Amino acid sequence: MAQKFLYILDYFVPVWQSEYGGLLNVIAENDDECFDIVVEWDNESWTEYYSKLRENVIKAPRFALAENEQSRMVEAFTT
Repeated sequence: MAQKFLYILDYFVPVWQSEYGGLLNVIAENDDECFDIVVEWDNESWTEYYSKLRENVIKAPRFALAENEQSRMVEAFTT
C-alpha cells in the first residue's frame, strides 16, 4: 500500500465571496490526489482559482501517516 499524508491546506476564496477562505485537512497519497479530493469537495465551484489551489497543494505542509487511512477530506473550516 502506498504511503498516505495529511495535508494542511490553505483554501483560497476571493474576498467578495468569502471573508478569508479557509483551512482544509486532507488525507491523500500525493499532490494530484489531494487536488482531486478538494475539487470534488468544492463541487467545482471555484474553477477560476484552481491554479492557486494547485500552488497551495504543492506548498502545503504534509505529514506522513503511520496507518493506512482512506483518502478523503478530513475537516474543512471555511468562512
